[in-house]
Amino acid sequence: MVSGAAAGAWRFIRKASDAADPDQNCCEKERRVREGAAHAALVFDGRECVGWCQFGVPDELPRIKRQRAYADGLADLPDWRITCFFVDKACRGKGVAETALKGALQEIARLGGGTVESYPEEVTGRSVSASFLHNGTVAMFERQGFEKSRRIGKDHWVVTKAVSAKRR
Repeated sequence: MVSGAAAGAWRFIRKASDAADPDQNCCEKERRVREGAAHAALVFDGRECVGWCQFGVPDELPRIKRQRAYADGLADLPDWRITCFFVDKACRGKGVAETALKGALQEIARLGGGTVESYPEEVTGRSVSASFLHNGTVAMFERQGFEKSRRIGKDHWVVTKAVSAKRR
């Protein structure tokens, strides 16, 4: 049985393409990784991967939830998108997602920086299972300097941040 971060990896791989065939999805993901066109910040506890944050340019990650609402208020595409988090069930509530977000922002800075956008959920004042927070929380993003730019659902927001390029 596949569990933990390995089970989450399957979810991550399935998003690689619109192909219905799982083997084709795996091949597409492998191709993107080998070409350097797949991005993720991984969080390890020793040798075990316990979580990650998926990010990329809009062409790499064109599909986002609430597409119609997103398009209605869109002025310009961001340079980068942060679209998905995964945290092993045993590690939830321990800061893994925020560590992954920090890592993604460091990697974006290393890759030249720019406008970063994500689509987290506002959970203040209500109970939400961590297993459904694939886009993280607004509060987590705000702690990392993101600002709400517009609402795209009852509890979902577009948040943005300008990330400076890391000087080499």
